[in-house]
Amino acid sequence: MHSVNIADLKNQLSTYLNKVRAGAEIVIKDRNLPIAKIVPLALANDMEAEELALIASGQMTPPRKGKLPEAFWKTGPRLSITKAAQAVTQDREGR
Repeated sequence: MHSVNIADLKNQLSTYLNKVRAGAEIVIKDRNLPIAKIVPLALANDMEAEELALIASGQMTPPRKGKLPEAFWKTGPRLSITKAAQAVTQDREGR
């Protein structure tokens, strides 16, 4: 992991961004106190250029790493399934 003060980062931004593209993480310091970190985008290789542009513009957020917890997939007695969902389930089971 690299670290850099703000003034040096401003003067050599392209150099540090190339390091990030290569997989490095950069800690940004203000008067030698860490304030931020630049990290490569996760899953950038799996994304289309349009998706990366949306992320860069702030219109989209990249997916989080890891799987959803098992509780997400379970339906309990408190969760009701709509009639449409029941129809889809029956249709799929019939195939």
